[in-house]
Amino acid sequence: MGWFQNWLTMIREATAEGKRFSRVRVVTVPLTDYSRFGVFCSQYTNAAGEDIRYLARHDAVGLPDHDYWLFDSRKLVRMHFDDDENFLGGEVIDDPALIVQHNYWRDVAWHRSARRDDFAIE
Repeated sequence: MGWFQNWLTMIREATAEGKRFSRVRVVTVPLTDYSRFGVFCSQYTNAAGEDIRYLARHDAVGLPDHDYWLFDSRKLVRMHFDDDENFLGGEVIDDPALIVQHNYWRDVAWHRSARRDDFAIE
């Protein structure tokens, strides 16, 4: 899993430079095998400097049903998947109103979410 070690190194170096990595994973409870694997892996990414939190899908009312990434709160990339959840690619969205809306949703998700270590013991 060399790619994973590379990811951890990149996080360590970036956070040492003052950059912040944070995300909320919305998951179905009970967790799928894939989500359990993600919770397991997040102990290493969190230790490297990323802050991954978890939100049960039933607590995500009012949030979008699509995955997206925000970079520096001003660049929005919406992820696209097929019906079997295979990643099809990311779409850069430049609309300022949509970027503001997604920042709001990120903040709502963050405040409703649980830290990885708290979520992992539930």
